[in-house]
Amino acid sequence: MLTTQHPNLPISVEGQIAIVTIDRQEAMNAFDLGMWDGLADTMEAISAQEDLRCVIIRGATAAAFSAGADIKAFETERGSPDSEAVYARIFNRGMQSIRRCQHPVIAAIEGVCMGGGAGITTMCDFRVGGDSIRFGVTARKLSLWYSYAEMDPVIQLVGTGVASEIFIEGRIFNGREAYEKGLLSRLVPDAQVQAEAMALALRIADGAPLSARFHKRAIQKLRGPLPLTQAEEDSVSDFALTEDFRNAVQAFKAKRKPVWQAR
Repeated sequence: MLTTQHPNLPISVEGQIAIVTIDRQEAMNAFDLGMWDGLADTMEAISAQEDLRCVIIRGATAAAFSAGADIKAFETERGSPDSEAVYARIFNRGMQSIRRCQHPVIAAIEGVCMGGGAGITTMCDFRVGGDSIRFGVTARKLSLWYSYAEMDPVIQLVGTGVASEIFIEGRIFNGREAYEKGLLSRLVPDAQVQAEAMALALRIADGAPLSARFHKRAIQKLRGPLPLTQAEEDSVSDFALTEDFRNAVQAFKAKRKPVWQAR
């Protein structure tokens, strides 16, 4: 019996398709630390269900897929070496649980899809988006550093040129731009996003499940391991110890522009 693992990530099942809804509407479906943990529990529970054929991840309303990580919670969840190590481990487990799920995963993207929300979609096997989505990564506004493991799928999708637009320039794409850049698998009118995602899931479910599972694994395996040292992986969390990050969080809360010191 498949049951919901986190109250903000309810699971429903339609036939052989599991639907995960990101439902924290008061915060534009932003993820706090508990939700990243809950995402991993959710995807692992779904992956263990052999009778399922496909998964859809969606936002609770058309206003937002997810605004990403909850910046306001950073002051209590991050900022010290110990808390950062915990956050990095939980965040990575949540993100990678989508890739490790044995079933193909579809992101149904409506509205705001930013930061970690955009990251979730790039972990999925398919991305269906509407014309008026806002898709991007706002790391440069907070002096955040994305991890190698979360940047890699983006580079695999769109190449280093567009990845530079996303991570360094901080471009925010609408649906047409995201599709043309290779970030979306399907572009449809806003009102058709959920229907198209379900139609795609049904086409996948109609096929041989073992074939779909093998090809999902093979596509990831052919990328090969990331050529990283442990020190490089650990350095991803160093931003949380910088003055720029701490000042940027305060500026975000005060709704003002941060002043960068490069330290």
